[in-house]
Amino acid sequence: MRGGGYTILILTDKDSWLFPYLDDLAEEWEASGHTCQIANKETEINKANGAKFCFCLGFGQIVSDEFRSSFKNTLIVHESELPKGRGWAPMTWQILEGKKQIPVTLLEAENAVDSGRVYLREYIELKGTELNPDWRNLQGKATQRLCREWINTYPAVLEKATKQLGEPSFYGRRNKKDSELNLEKSINEQFNLLRVVDNRRYPAFFKVGGETFRLTIEKEVN
Repeated sequence: MRGGGYTILILTDKDSWLFPYLDDLAEEWEASGHTCQIANKETEINKANGAKFCFCLGFGQIVSDEFRSSFKNTLIVHESELPKGRGWAPMTWQILEGKKQIPVTLLEAENAVDSGRVYLREYIELKGTELNPDWRNLQGKATQRLCREWINTYPAVLEKATKQLGEPSFYGRRNKKDSELNLEKSINEQFNLLRVVDNRRYPAFFKVGGETFRLTIEKEVN
């Protein structure tokens, strides 16, 4: 597609764990003849760049109507069977619920969080032993595939758009305190919590005698 590609913007948080996957995707698009820019906030974007599509990936803010009007489509990827599971950290919440099949959905961004038209969906299959780096890798690659498919099949992909039907449910934000272990429960009972913690950014911890102790978890490689 050299010489006839699209101009694409990827908007992501500066410290997003997704960045290496997005950087690889941007390089792939550039090599295919597209023009791709990665930015961390709306104010960093050169509005004269004429981007046709914007992918908001690993981006924790809702973008404005005015911002979205600059593009043909503004797209997000969300890991739930929408409209169920709108909101924050859906994959983490579902792993905590013990789910082993996680939907990954590409949809249009709208004012109401995760409420837009759905274009594409695939599923991540989990064994139930994947730790944070493992399932994040599956999530990152699924995000790449959906974004790649959308660009590769545009404009035909627009015909796949479906409205979300049913009563929505919402997941709340998670923070570091959600990684606290309960000393009254067994490791087996809390294994899913150990699967979702990040050893560096939000490690598992517990408190004894007024003191706090961190606990890291790694999978032994045979």
